[in-house]
Amino acid sequence: MTLSTEEKTMKKATAITCVFLDIGGVLLTDGWGHGSRKLAAKAFDLNPEEMENRHNQAFDTYELCKLTIEEYLSRVVFYEERPFTPAQFRKFIFAQSKPYPKMIELVRRLKARYGLKIVVVSNEARGLNSHRI
Repeated sequence: MTLSTEEKTMKKATAITCVFLDIGGVLLTDGWGHGSRKLAAKAFDLNPEEMENRHNQAFDTYELCKLTIEEYLSRVVFYEERPFTPAQFRKFIFAQSKPYPKMIELVRRLKARYGLKIVVVSNEARGLNSHRI
């Protein structure tokens, strides 16, 4: 069976050449989602409700890159003395970023097989996003 000229034109016009992918929840685990914050509260013996409330007050500003990760943490965790350092807490945050190897491999195969351009997008704040990239 051969394609008509119209079908060939339509097939060519609708060919996918580029795929846009998110980092968090697609190629990697969520960077600093609710589950990660819950783990952090437990690991560092923080009040999870208070931490979540403070996170909700500061996160939008942080995600818009109007706060650095240090400023965000000073509002959410280090507004009082802690028995651990900001560096230790950041290390914990960064350790929550784990790849989804099967998804990354799938994207690699699709790119190679179909000659796709892959664009990775993210709405994460710069401090976390630069670590994850």
